[in-house]
Amino acid sequence: MLYSLLIGLQVVAAIAIIVLVLLQHGKGADAGAAFGSGASGTVFGARGSSTFLSRTTGVLAAVFFLNSLGLAYLSAHSSAGGSVVDQPGAQQVIGAASKPAPAAPATVPTQSDVPKQ
Repeated sequence: MLYSLLIGLQVVAAIAIIVLVLLQHGKGADAGAAFGSGASGTVFGARGSSTFLSRTTGVLAAVFFLNSLGLAYLSAHSSAGGSVVDQPGAQQVIGAASKPAPAAPATVPTQSDVPKQ
């Protein structure tokens, strides 16, 4: 249950980070704002939107990072998972697959098997 919740939070955080990064203006966009592109009329003010988006992206990045650590901890200490090699039946399958198959007896054609011309 907790693992599924953390996976869902990870996906939501990743999508939100992508959206917030795409919404932010690059450093070159500030030069256009100096010549009256109307950036001072935004909801957050002239610098407020970039500061708000930057802080929100930072918070989401921290959530994503901590969530990744939590998922790694849960998967490392999970009793349900584990390696295939650690399972009891895996040694039998691996041991059977590593033995070479017996070779088929070689048949050499005799004089009577060769067609006459």
